[in-house]
Amino acid sequence: MTNTKTEKIMLPLRGQQLLENPLLNKGTAFTDAERDAFGLHGLLPDHVEILDEQVTRAIERVRAGANNLDRHIYLRNLQDTNETLYYALIGKHLEEILPLIYTPTVGAACQQFSHLFNRARGLFLSLSQKDKLDQILANPRFDNVECIVVTDGERILGLGDQGAGGMGIPIGKLSIYAGCGGINPANSLPITLDVGTNNQERLADPMYIGARHERVRGQKYDDFIEAFVQAVMKRWPDIMLQWEDFGKTNANRLLDKYRDRLCTFNDDIQGTAVVAIATLIAAIKLTGVPLTEQRVVLQGGGQAGCGIAALMAEAMIMEGLTREEAYKRFYVIDINGLLKQDTPDLEDFQSVFRRQNTELTGWKLDNPGGNITLADTVRNVAPTVLVGVSAQGGAFTEQIIRDMASKVDRPIVFPLSNPTDKVEARPEDIIRWTDGRALVGTGSPFAPIEHEGKTHFVTQVNNSYVFPGMGLGAIAVKAKRVTDGMFIATAQALADMSPALTGKGTGLLPAISDMRDVSTKLAIAFAKQARDEGHTEKLTDAQIEQLVNDKMWEPTYKEYVAV
Repeated sequence: MTNTKTEKIMLPLRGQQLLENPLLNKGTAFTDAERDAFGLHGLLPDHVEILDEQVTRAIERVRAGANNLDRHIYLRNLQDTNETLYYALIGKHLEEILPLIYTPTVGAACQQFSHLFNRARGLFLSLSQKDKLDQILANPRFDNVECIVVTDGERILGLGDQGAGGMGIPIGKLSIYAGCGGINPANSLPITLDVGTNNQERLADPMYIGARHERVRGQKYDDFIEAFVQAVMKRWPDIMLQWEDFGKTNANRLLDKYRDRLCTFNDDIQGTAVVAIATLIAAIKLTGVPLTEQRVVLQGGGQAGCGIAALMAEAMIMEGLTREEAYKRFYVIDINGLLKQDTPDLEDFQSVFRRQNTELTGWKLDNPGGNITLADTVRNVAPTVLVGVSAQGGAFTEQIIRDMASKVDRPIVFPLSNPTDKVEARPEDIIRWTDGRALVGTGSPFAPIEHEGKTHFVTQVNNSYVFPGMGLGAIAVKAKRVTDGMFIATAQALADMSPALTGKGTGLLPAISDMRDVSTKLAIAFAKQARDEGHTEKLTDAQIEQLVNDKMWEPTYKEYVAV
């Protein structure tokens, strides 16, 4: 298959074979001339439609769905039938479609993945295939792959281990890469590394499609990951690889191991941090309190929480704080309460946020001698920022929020956990408990809130704002590595687009419907930083902008010519 400058595509396929290729199928939009050339007469209804007509029918079907999971299933079937139509639908109705193809609906889809399974997409790589990886990846259909999203299914959103069902996440992420970031879906590949599952409900399910054994750990696991990375680098030297929804014991460890070997990042750790920091920067500018003076409490000491804290600390360091001063601005709460010097079993990424016991002298505690709780911490720290990534629904109680608001004029409260039933506090409650003074951001979408005659718009602190643009930028300039500097440059560029700061609205982040434009700008900011750090060829600003714009794929039908 070759694509010429005139946007004509030479195809050897015919008839049903062409209709069953989702990357090439046009359905009712095949022209009369194409129906003649490819033997499609009789296989399609008589009327020839244009893409816009097909989009109208598709959105009508979406809206007729019985519930969001039903809508998700329809959209996945559409993706497996006609990808151009699928992405045209996303582009025209992005704000409506995004929650259906990703959070929060994708969580339920992952839980029921084995029962909904209809058609294979991407690669399921199991331990038994460790010595066959080169052979599997050598398939010619993967020749043009530029972007991989890979999971091992251990920590799917706030739902935990879903095993092979976690494949819903890479598929959803890559849909957003194409729909929001313009990365050609023909050049992306979702992968699940099936190393088993500890989810007993899945193992007991006779319909479960994954490997039926408990999750493999230790050296055997590490050897499999190493074999996978080596095979990927051999097959695609310029690949951009995103790690997704790995468990706490592996996510940071694997990122640290491989981040200097190829162009790679972990969206849960770094993508979440970028969008959270961008939103925080915008909120902070509204409050008038400098970044270096923020006091930040995080409920959730896992990879996402510590990732946000670590990247935000780097931004504070760039603003003039020492590393020690920056890290002392953060208080992280985990399962054992506030992280402090005697907290047991801490990972390295958590240890840097330990508070010395001497720092806590004089604190007023509900249970002296026990774990220091979130309520204790908020009472004694008087935080300006409260972030939740704990997947503990209702963790931000009325008392906690009121304590915070009693000491801060404009409290910044981000309950970011997904799906919706895991959110630490509902936005309407936070607004009510703070008398409308809070700046609120959430991980899932929430409707605007009316309070005492004023409308409060809830900013969705969604990774979809940043990872498509970062991926687009990395691919466009063939970045060799992904660094903290690139993340901070991306966060700053997104914060600069805040409607609340530019006077174009009240939201902390741009409208979801503007995602493609946002992705283009973020890709350019990311790529320029990569260039400045020496991780690309020596490119001018104009060259970077051209490369990014040239890489932006649009879902339109091309003319086909038979060969």
